[in-house]
Amino acid sequence: MPKLMKTDKKLLTWNLSLLFNSDNAAEIEIKKIKSEQENRKFINKWNPKLENNKYRDDYLQNPQILKEAIDEFEELTHYYGTDGGEGYYFWLRSALEENNSALKAKFNKAVEFEQTIENEMQFFTIRISRIDKSLHEIFLNSVDLTVYKHFLEKLFSQAKYLLSEPEEKILNLKSKTSHYNWVKMTSGLITKEERKIEIFNKEKNKYIKVNKSFSEIMSEMDNLDKKSRDSAAGALNDILNKWIDVGENEINAVFEDKKINDNLRGVNRPDELRHLSDDIDSSSVDTLVKIVKEYEYVGKKFYELKSKLLGLPKLAYHERNLSYGQIDRYYSFDEAKKLITRAFVNLDEDFNKIFQSYIVDGRVDVYPLSGKMSGAFMMSGLKSQPNYILLNYTGRLQDVLTLAHEMGHGIHYEFAKKQNAINYGTTLSTTEVASTFMEDFVLQEIMKDADEELKLSLLMMRLNDEISTIIRQIAIYTFELDLHKDFKKKGYLSKKEIGEIFQKNMSAYMGDFVEQSKGSENWWLYISHIRNFFYVYSYASGLLISKSLQNNVKRDPKFVEKVKEFFSAGTSASPKDIFMKLGIDISQKDFWIKGLNELKNTLDEVETLAKKLGKI
Repeated sequence: MPKLMKTDKKLLTWNLSLLFNSDNAAEIEIKKIKSEQENRKFINKWNPKLENNKYRDDYLQNPQILKEAIDEFEELTHYYGTDGGEGYYFWLRSALEENNSALKAKFNKAVEFEQTIENEMQFFTIRISRIDKSLHEIFLNSVDLTVYKHFLEKLFSQAKYLLSEPEEKILNLKSKTSHYNWVKMTSGLITKEERKIEIFNKEKNKYIKVNKSFSEIMSEMDNLDKKSRDSAAGALNDILNKWIDVGENEINAVFEDKKINDNLRGVNRPDELRHLSDDIDSSSVDTLVKIVKEYEYVGKKFYELKSKLLGLPKLAYHERNLSYGQIDRYYSFDEAKKLITRAFVNLDEDFNKIFQSYIVDGRVDVYPLSGKMSGAFMMSGLKSQPNYILLNYTGRLQDVLTLAHEMGHGIHYEFAKKQNAINYGTTLSTTEVASTFMEDFVLQEIMKDADEELKLSLLMMRLNDEISTIIRQIAIYTFELDLHKDFKKKGYLSKKEIGEIFQKNMSAYMGDFVEQSKGSENWWLYISHIRNFFYVYSYASGLLISKSLQNNVKRDPKFVEKVKEFFSAGTSASPKDIFMKLGIDISQKDFWIKGLNELKNTLDEVETLAKKLGKI
């Protein structure tokens, strides 16, 4: 295993100079102008001004000419995008300083510029989508267009939801004011909040009041000291209660915007466009949701077991993720690196090389700061641009696993760069597979040297994560479905109504051993994914698919080459077809049941171990 050096402090924050040297770098404007020139060159060639409001259509009739056009479109997508990277850069900068008005202004200007170019460019995909159906087979079977076949399949499938080109331009222009600005406002108001909370200081052997950022408060709710975590929960409730009225207006605004868009497009169900965008059949998602709902009893049994192990009659809502046992040790970031490096080397050296490159290049922003976006993510721009990972690392074991999770995304995207720019990236229905795959192998690395006491603690943590990832995320998915259904019927939802719907769906899988504590009715407010509509099913599907891949690798380590093929596939085929090559049929309920039974069996194993150790 390669020798690990102590991480240089400058490598613990993003090195955005890989994009631009500063917020005011002259290169930002230079690249933007170059991007505009290249985009207009493409527009003038493929959408020239013709007489009688006609447009050039030879590429819509001839596969060879269409290949020429898409090749040029691919080059634009690879190197220039629609703004030369300005929007990507200022989005990342804003993630570090959500309440910096100067950055907001620069980002807004970048988005405005980008939308102008996008509106002028969207003729291309819209017109391809509307190629006469009688010609579809000719284009799809053309040898010249083989590499773009699935790109064309997706465009053809979207045609029935498209509006006229002028109408599409209007929807594109209003998206920022009708959705993005609302969501960004709520997130910014919450994450800038700080509170003093009481934390037990082991060195001083007493409780002390400490000022904590929003992200740190979220972390402290897992504190093993009850008074400390209760204090953190009280602070969170105070923050959410302060902004709940704003959140009520925000969520209704973005729901109204979505309803208008869906009605205009003739959408039959609120999650339909999500599935279309993710390149997955609604029937596959429906099967997943139905089967997971049948396994909600596993969640209820788990929380009953946890409350017994912790010696509590029931868990407060904020205690649902509370760790059991002695795994509250602090992991320095260098220790986390070492654990992940060992796990990745054991899997495949290519995985480790990519991990080390993220660290050495300064593409991981590690520690929480006031005003920094909460949570964690991996962000990707153009194929030609570096990807970045944001953490809010506080040294818990969960933070180590979060790093592994986001690195899974990073590894997936690096392998996907083997595709052309049009097929670069992942669909949502595939994106959570690599993240949970890597996360679980890191946890298994930690468990190798564990005795039975520690194994019980680690298995409880693993169960907590898997129930949160599978059963909870589907509960949030059904929460979203209920919200959109009620909103469509009533026209507006009060904070009280939203809270009741939220608690109903949470109770469905938590059962009687998790109290829906006063204040928890507002905890939907900080869940960003419900604004990125119907995103969360992918966590459940991703983990269940990941478990299947893990089992194959454990049986045959050489299967990791198949996993790398999956990572490298990008969006060159539908998720169903990609997984079929790995022997996985996501359309069959038996596949999902197999993964859920594995979850149930792990719970049975933990219960047996707990009894053996005399814990229950």
